[in-house]
Amino acid sequence: MPQWSTSCPDWKQRIVDGRSLIPFDPLFPDVAAAKMDLFTSLRLMDVTGQPTIGEASDERLLDFARAVFGAYDPETGNQLITEFMLLIAKKNTKSTLAAALLLTELALGWRHEDENLVLGPTKEVADNCFQPAKAMARADPRLRELLHIQEHQRLITHRQTKSTLKVVAADSNTVSGKKSSRVIVDELWLFGPQANAGNMFQEATGGQISKPEGYTIWLTTQSDKPPAGVYKEKLNYFRDVRDGKIIDNKKLPILYEFPEEMIANGEHLDPKNFYVTNPNLGRSVSQSWLESKLQEKQAGDKADLNVFLAKHLNIENGMGLRSDSWAGAEFWELGADPAITLDQIIERSEVIIVGLDGGGLDDLYGLTVLGRESEDAGADAAPETEYDDTGTRVRVKRWLSWSHAWAHSVVLERRKSIAGKLKELESAGELTILPDGAMSETGLPADIAAILDVILQIRDAGLLCCVAVDPAGLGELVDALAAVDIIEDNKPLGRDYIIGAPQGYAMMNALKTAERKLANGTLLHADQALMTWCVANLKIEATATAIRATKQSAGDAKIDAAMALFNAVTIMATNPDACRSIYETQGLRVI
Repeated sequence: MPQWSTSCPDWKQRIVDGRSLIPFDPLFPDVAAAKMDLFTSLRLMDVTGQPTIGEASDERLLDFARAVFGAYDPETGNQLITEFMLLIAKKNTKSTLAAALLLTELALGWRHEDENLVLGPTKEVADNCFQPAKAMARADPRLRELLHIQEHQRLITHRQTKSTLKVVAADSNTVSGKKSSRVIVDELWLFGPQANAGNMFQEATGGQISKPEGYTIWLTTQSDKPPAGVYKEKLNYFRDVRDGKIIDNKKLPILYEFPEEMIANGEHLDPKNFYVTNPNLGRSVSQSWLESKLQEKQAGDKADLNVFLAKHLNIENGMGLRSDSWAGAEFWELGADPAITLDQIIERSEVIIVGLDGGGLDDLYGLTVLGRESEDAGADAAPETEYDDTGTRVRVKRWLSWSHAWAHSVVLERRKSIAGKLKELESAGELTILPDGAMSETGLPADIAAILDVILQIRDAGLLCCVAVDPAGLGELVDALAAVDIIEDNKPLGRDYIIGAPQGYAMMNALKTAERKLANGTLLHADQALMTWCVANLKIEATATAIRATKQSAGDAKIDAAMALFNAVTIMATNPDACRSIYETQGLRVI
């Protein structure tokens, strides 16, 4: 039995050096060589000169095929590596490789009545695999006699074994009951937002239980939006396998992405480094085209640039920003501090404001806890000191933010496009999904009861300044807070009061204050996917006298937790007095 490891801890050096990302030779080289003879001889009929795959592909891509073929043990009939993930930039023959892999397996396979399946998220993506498979089969005299092609069904059948290669646009109906031994999923990133994608893949790959020679290949470019759902789960898992954080030698990651250090230094934008994520550069990918397009996108809309970087350089799109996004979103990731928790904010703050924003059952109920860091919060949390125009020392204290949200299960039905995202946030512990009409033991609606618990925890610590809410969104919260002596009041900074967060000009000030503090490092937030998502969904619109924040797309793009932050900022920006005593420093004022 061969010994191998699919982790590749030196991948950064390998990818910069242009070396293979597969850290071992084919486990069964004779099997790999036999299948590679056919694979590399298949012709690319839509390419000038109609070269073979062997002639048109970089050696690193051929190594990928060798690894797949060479993981089959001919003595036991077992495929020793059963899952592969190839993350690669557009136009690097990804779909063509998939077609050729399964065409080779179909032609040389021994099992009768077998199924080989390619799943594409759309008809167009499915055609990207079937068209080259069909053309390669017809161009090879051996395959032309051996295989029967039915174009209208996207089906190729082995005339002797009756095994098939089927290319389908995937949905639950098309994959239900499949008994495929080998499955290739093309453009996995497009399945990310689909709530049922995980179940659909289980259906598609279920036949491998009784076919030990089977395997699954996940093919994808980077998403043009922040990774989500099953795509995010698979990508993170395969990254951890690659980095050695997870030992799983049945899964092989081949991920063409820039090392983080190169991105941080802007080296990914240097044309001389385009080869890093484009192993087929100079063959199926044009260097001059990439350079021209990058220059064009850099001069245009930032959202278009982000899409270009995601598709052609495999740069993960953290925020998916558009030209009308909130300016602070560009700095959001810079303010992330994973050490921040609710308990940490209570421990480190001198005053806390709770911001709330909630709608109906179709929306989230967002809560943000915003604390102003105390002077004695610790050496690592020491506030910065600056001088104003008069030479007076000014302490700019940092603000610390943590958020949570609640949703009712009805939103999963009404907003199916984000159901997967909501379940992902629930798994992360950042969102609570409640049964419709859920009540607490105290007789309060379950979400209101949970929000009240957070508020009382802060008040019991002696740090609560007020609860800031959109005046239009008070509803049943008022009665719940009044029962614990937190009441509505018009005082601008009253203790233990509900305050209607000013909208209009005051909200514009909150938006601008938050973005400035993010940019200068004095607004830190818990590194939460919930807020990253909500902030990315913000759209800024100009009104007659100010600006306002709204959703990028009505209904599905939730922003409630972000609006809860801004509600809290409207009050914190007025510099409320500290609840906790602080050291007095001569000649120092706090802003």
